[in-house]
Amino acid sequence: MKISNLTKKTFLACTMWLGLIVAHAAIKTVDYSAKKTFETQKWEVLDITFRQNVKSKQPFAEQFSALFTTNAGDTMVVPGFYNGHNEWIIRFSASKTGVWNFTTKGIKTLANKSGKVTVTPNTNAEKHGAVVIPANDSKHFAYEDGTPYFLLAFECDWLFALDYHNETDLPKSKHLLNLLKQNGINQIVMNVYTHDVSWKKDDLLKSHPEHEFGGSKDIFPFLGNNDKPDFSALNPGFFQKMDRTIALLADLNIDSHLMIYVWNKLVKWPDMYSDADNMYFDYVVKRYQAFPNVMFDISKEALFYGRADEKYILDRISRLRAQNHYNRLLSVHDFGFCKRNPDKVDFISTQDWSWDIYNQMSTATTMFKNKPVFNIEHGGYEESPYVTFTGSYTNAEVCLRRNYACLFAGTYSTYYWQGAAWNVIIYNPFEQPADFIKPKFEYYKHLADFFNKHPYANYKPAPYKNSNGYALIDNNGNTLIYANKDNYAVSLNWLKQVEGKTITLQWFNTLTGEYGNETTWQKGAEQKSPWSLRADAILIVTYK
Repeated sequence: MKISNLTKKTFLACTMWLGLIVAHAAIKTVDYSAKKTFETQKWEVLDITFRQNVKSKQPFAEQFSALFTTNAGDTMVVPGFYNGHNEWIIRFSASKTGVWNFTTKGIKTLANKSGKVTVTPNTNAEKHGAVVIPANDSKHFAYEDGTPYFLLAFECDWLFALDYHNETDLPKSKHLLNLLKQNGINQIVMNVYTHDVSWKKDDLLKSHPEHEFGGSKDIFPFLGNNDKPDFSALNPGFFQKMDRTIALLADLNIDSHLMIYVWNKLVKWPDMYSDADNMYFDYVVKRYQAFPNVMFDISKEALFYGRADEKYILDRISRLRAQNHYNRLLSVHDFGFCKRNPDKVDFISTQDWSWDIYNQMSTATTMFKNKPVFNIEHGGYEESPYVTFTGSYTNAEVCLRRNYACLFAGTYSTYYWQGAAWNVIIYNPFEQPADFIKPKFEYYKHLADFFNKHPYANYKPAPYKNSNGYALIDNNGNTLIYANKDNYAVSLNWLKQVEGKTITLQWFNTLTGEYGNETTWQKGAEQKSPWSLRADAILIVTYK
């Protein structure tokens, strides 16, 4: 299928959208000028806009880019993208300070335009750059500046739609994302676009349509809508709205785990490998890779539902790698694919609902000795006022326990709340009626705070110490033991005194974040949680 010219209708729509989009701190926008040196901070996104006097016949098929270089010999190709109304953008960010010289190439009327960008140190102490996998610890994540990154994700597939119809601001997104940030969440698993769910919706939604975001008639990344798609061109307005969301996440130092496709949410996608399919895929990669807070995932449940095969996913990976000039992390939400093709992904994604989740994740950790493993969907979907999708576990404590089980097995995990994971988004849950079930966000704040105090990357699973709890140990012998509330006591028969060291013990309540009194270890003494039968707890064993 060939990509046709933009229609007059599209031209007018693009003109309208350009006047409505509100910038966020994460994006600095400037108009190109040959005599001007632009300034930006390290890890800040800079949009340099170029305008044509002549309308392009196939703007989404055009190749436009800029080569950036420094006097120190650093080079980077930055792809450009069409933004509607004869406007093109070179979206640039840098992980090194200094003067970057650039020259454009590609489109004849915009080629050979040169300029300079001065990159200064970032003045925001919370900015650490993109998430990477450090060379000295390939089992964990870190930021570019070396700061450890403890991945704690939250699924919110329809985040792109939350404030889509607000032309001037994102109040709902801000409210929800600030709540999540305050409670330790630092990554959102989200879709570029998804349409609606196929399962029956809760009747309670009829009384609260403000919480329903599925099935919109006017949100679509192509022309037309999902009911009557026009795959001849993309809808720049859709992506301008998406820019606001990604920028807001960046402002809040929350990463976007951006899933490019989804197969089971009633989306009318163009045929695989078609010009329209490639146009959409390439555009997403070009437009969002400059954001340091973005990592890519080819598709949610990539090989489920009979839509795509392994050959297609491999093709998409090759296509993305060829255009991923910022080397943003890449994974595929399909454990079977990752298991067969570990060299094609940067980290392993798995979806495992097993009752013995700890053992399954331990096996995955052992299988992949040189890559992080991320259980992106463990079947625990905490209850909300609406029954959206129950999975296998809905009790908040059980869902939390499954996250801890993943972590103590050496894998990262994702928190799902039924009131925000899919088409239903209760963006202000604590402002709802008293009889509405509220999420237990605070559980995850306690979890995040715990692993900030006891850095997760310093520990590794110690199954040989799992006598009646899950164990993690660091290089100094300090040990964390996760005990189910039903455990009567934790055995420390394996513990040995070290000359010149005192061994201290302290309990941590996973539900309240409370720490018990610190005591000195006495051989043979019973180690019973002060919250036995009331809350799961972690016993902290420290050599001092």
